[in-house]
Amino acid sequence: MKEICDLLRKYNLRTSSYKKEGRAVIVNVDDKKYVIKPKCNKEIINYLDNRSFDYYPNIINDKEDDYYIYEYIEGIDIPHPQKVMDMIELVALLHSKTTFYKEVDSEYYERIKEDINNNINYLYGYYTDIITRIESKVFMSPSEYLLARNITNIYKSLYDSKNKLDEWYLLVRTKKRTRQVVLHNNLDLSHFIENKSPYLISWDKSKIDMPIFDLYKLFKRGMNYSFDLVLKKYEENYRLLEEEKMLLYILMGLPDRLEMSESNYLNTLKVNNMLSLLTKENTE
Repeated sequence: MKEICDLLRKYNLRTSSYKKEGRAVIVNVDDKKYVIKPKCNKEIINYLDNRSFDYYPNIINDKEDDYYIYEYIEGIDIPHPQKVMDMIELVALLHSKTTFYKEVDSEYYERIKEDINNNINYLYGYYTDIITRIESKVFMSPSEYLLARNITNIYKSLYDSKNKLDEWYLLVRTKKRTRQVVLHNNLDLSHFIENKSPYLISWDKSKIDMPIFDLYKLFKRGMNYSFDLVLKKYEENYRLLEEEKMLLYILMGLPDRLEMSESNYLNTLKVNNMLSLLTKENTE
């Protein structure tokens, strides 16, 4: 906290109150609010500036400081479906403005295939072990019964993903470069604010990679929206390449590894949520 106090004195910001929220400190200065957070991914922020993407809160302090001080933005209330669409439109703009192509060696796509294939094999073995234990019981818990009734859907998703992975590799194995963008990498409606302009906040996990990973993580959050409509809105502004879309659907088709707890209620919710995502991917 001493470092933050020193920083506030440096910029002559006299606070009337402050509140800690996670890694951030929100301070009140006269009639304004500011957010103070440790600096991370400075290269990403600089790259956003160079690509004229300024849809994040205005940073008011010097680059050499260890913390960011940026203006606190109060969001306006808008309907949930519209907010989702506005956020994905801004994400498409982020990807569009930060696109570049990276040269890759002959093993780049092979390593991706191998990693996903290993994950598929692991998940198959993991769920086989679980269902073997469940079927040996005289009485099943609600979560176990739900999983047992739908195990064929899980196996089908793994089988389909494996076949699609082979098709994807045939498409990309001779390619010598890959498309890269800045990923926000933590998309959530709580990290999207609309005011006079839309803003993305919480860039702590941002990185450079393929554009599909922002979409994939958003899908995995399982929010109440039609992902098909979200993807359509995204591609109106930034079209995915054929191999990118194929890889996205392969990842979406993989079931999560369920971490069970001692609560039957929570376990049933986890199984239901996982099955809902598989159903959503297979029907949209």
